[in-house]
Amino acid sequence: MFDADNHLYETEDAFTRCLPDAHRDLFRFVEINGRKKLVVRNVLTEFIPNPTFEVVARPGAHAAFYGGNNPDGKSLREMTGEPIRSIPAFRAPAPRLELLDEQGVYASIMIPTLASLIEERLKDDPYLTTVAVRAFNDWLYEDWTYDYKGRILTTPMVTPCDLDAGIAELDRVLARGAKAVLMRPAPVAGLRGTRSPFLAEFDPFWARIQEARIPVVLHASDSGYQDYLNTWEGVSGEYVAFRPKTFAYVADGGRSIQDALASAICHGMLTRFPGVRLISVENGGSWVGLLCKNLELTYAKMPREFAEHPLEVVRRNIWVNPFWEDSLRDVIALLGADRVCFGSDYPHPEGMAEPLDFVDQVAYLDAPEIKKVMSENMFDLVGIDKPLAA
Repeated sequence: MFDADNHLYETEDAFTRCLPDAHRDLFRFVEINGRKKLVVRNVLTEFIPNPTFEVVARPGAHAAFYGGNNPDGKSLREMTGEPIRSIPAFRAPAPRLELLDEQGVYASIMIPTLASLIEERLKDDPYLTTVAVRAFNDWLYEDWTYDYKGRILTTPMVTPCDLDAGIAELDRVLARGAKAVLMRPAPVAGLRGTRSPFLAEFDPFWARIQEARIPVVLHASDSGYQDYLNTWEGVSGEYVAFRPKTFAYVADGGRSIQDALASAICHGMLTRFPGVRLISVENGGSWVGLLCKNLELTYAKMPREFAEHPLEVVRRNIWVNPFWEDSLRDVIALLGADRVCFGSDYPHPEGMAEPLDFVDQVAYLDAPEIKKVMSENMFDLVGIDKPLAA
């Protein structure tokens, strides 16, 4: 089994240990009412309520909520119950590998948790963004490496917001053995404002991605869409995890990943670089049908605006890890079984308490489809050998 969506919990020095001295106060922890909080450029963030991860919600604690089984209307806090202390397997690769063995998972993509706040809070300053990303990638390499025994593949962050620096950082993590890299599905920072990373001005970055044949993980993140939601409700403030609101939940469902992939297709990046492989992780799969429908309708109206049929691009360049509660059959019907991948989101509370519980969600598929979704697609995507059966 190959899990496309595992997570680590960062240590307290993940953002600070490798920062240059000139920027040592870019991130710092402060104590407020007896609890540690993270400050970014002297601005307090509540993005993750407990950014030290000393105690965390139980894996799978919110499964009933995300499965639509909440008749009593409990809040996520009520569902969480008693938190647990972080175990070594959440923080370091050797104990995590032991846990993977216990869970019956051979390999995993290992994605950070807190790091998804970096780019949104530095979006006005591409230089500081690159400083922070490089420092985090150094910490990740020191504590986890990028390829731990061919089984735990961590995802260093990349961004082309500063094109030359972005390519240099990409080359640096490739030289250190990265098998996949992480980008947020969002515009990138820029001194002239934010813009899509798929515009032609960023082509040298994508040329290097294609040359390296490294998959890009577009993982759910703080993509900045809270600003748009705030305008509807007449409020201000940042996105805060684990505090869902009804309007935002309805309005935002899949919006950022749809926009990101629509840009990659409509702005032509995936046609200019047909070898680039993008995998959507923890964005669900219910948005796939709407994106495909809109692309098909637009192509019917403006076929000369596309160098090739956009649905052909989707099926060639894009892989999707649906939520466990999604209909995999619907996503497979649109993309094909070789473009759908299993991901448990372990050990996050909205994921699965046991990764292989996902098998129950795919039991209605044909055996060859199950094999592709649960295993083969990810081995092929990251280019590592699947172990021989015992």
